[in-house]
Amino acid sequence: MSMISLFPAGLSAMLRETCHGKLERRVLGKTGEKLSIIGFGGIVVMNATSEQADARVGEAIDFGVNYFDVAPSYGNAELMLGPALKPYRHDVFLACKTQKRDREGARAELEQSLRNLQTDHFDLYQLHAVTTLEDVEAIFAKDGAMETFLKARKEGKVRYLGFSAHSVEAALALMNNFDFDTLLFPFNYACWTAGGFGPQVMETAHNKEMGILALKAMAHRPWREGEERNISKVWYKPLSEEEEAGKGLRFTLSHPVTSAIPPGNEDLFAMALRLAVDFKEMDTDEIMAMKLRGLETMPLFRYTGEN
Repeated sequence: MSMISLFPAGLSAMLRETCHGKLERRVLGKTGEKLSIIGFGGIVVMNATSEQADARVGEAIDFGVNYFDVAPSYGNAELMLGPALKPYRHDVFLACKTQKRDREGARAELEQSLRNLQTDHFDLYQLHAVTTLEDVEAIFAKDGAMETFLKARKEGKVRYLGFSAHSVEAALALMNNFDFDTLLFPFNYACWTAGGFGPQVMETAHNKEMGILALKAMAHRPWREGEERNISKVWYKPLSEEEEAGKGLRFTLSHPVTSAIPPGNEDLFAMALRLAVDFKEMDTDEIMAMKLRGLETMPLFRYTGEN
């Protein structure tokens, strides 16, 4: 099936809760957890002052955000998010990640992240940025990171297990190797159509009833050589105009996605909150227009393998 026609099951089968003036919440796969359709990426508080971190977290909470995601690789984000989130910790779903592929490295990073976030457990712990099949092999090998994940779940230090991936091959291999609760993956209008990147991952995750979390909904294209990179904390050119950003978000959230994490730039995150609070599912004509636009865009990611 061509990428222009492929659009998986919409939102009719998803459990959704709406509250006027607050972000919609959707069920997270088989977990039964209900998360806000916008998630708070820890980069939003990276390099912020304590006062800024408190304000950004407080604004998100006011909009109804209850899903927060952070990682050790986000500079000092864990150290800033921990104190800012402390007053709300019992009411939110906190996710963290590790890029370590070995058991001991993953354990050390998990324990340090728990200390940094000032919490005794993570609601979701994820393998971070898995890209190659060699990564996958290392994770599941003897003394691999998966041993730490399973033990931590048994100990109650993590509740659910998931992964983030930046290649179709790695995502499919991970799902084939283990019954993960969630995945965090780039689902973007241009990657989907021009890159053929995303449909096969979403279909597999949807069939497995996993919680589907989205990255890059507000991405436009790679920065061009020599182009002024005038937006902090974003390694690609984002959709920075409200109308266009809204379309990007709506395209992604019109799929069976539980939540989308906007760019880490604090202004773009604040924009995403405003745009998503009145979310409406795209109709067929809007979907087709966005796909046609995507075909004319340079995607951040491409998939060249067999679907």
